[in-house]
Amino acid sequence: MKRKNNKFNKRPQNPLNKLSLFQKSDSRFSKKCPLSGKEAPVIDYKNVKLLKRYISDTDKIMPSRITSVSQNKQRKLTSEIKKAKILGLI
Repeated sequence: MKRKNNKFNKRPQNPLNKLSLFQKSDSRFSKKCPLSGKEAPVIDYKNVKLLKRYISDTDKIMPSRITSVSQNKQRKLTSEIKKAKILGLI
């Protein structure tokens, strides 16, 4: 007579199990890019006020996961910040 292997039998899922602090949630929220849209500011090395928003206190460029900037705009922002640093505007 064979035994059933209980290790691999799945238990029924309880919806409360997903509320654990150590489990990743299935749903992800998405933020809109602040530099995209109709009234978005133009990314330019001369716009120092805009560029300083995306630089940390130690003059490092903030990552897009923190600032919620899209990938394409992040590349442009990075190059414009580097231009401004070279010219001494920042």
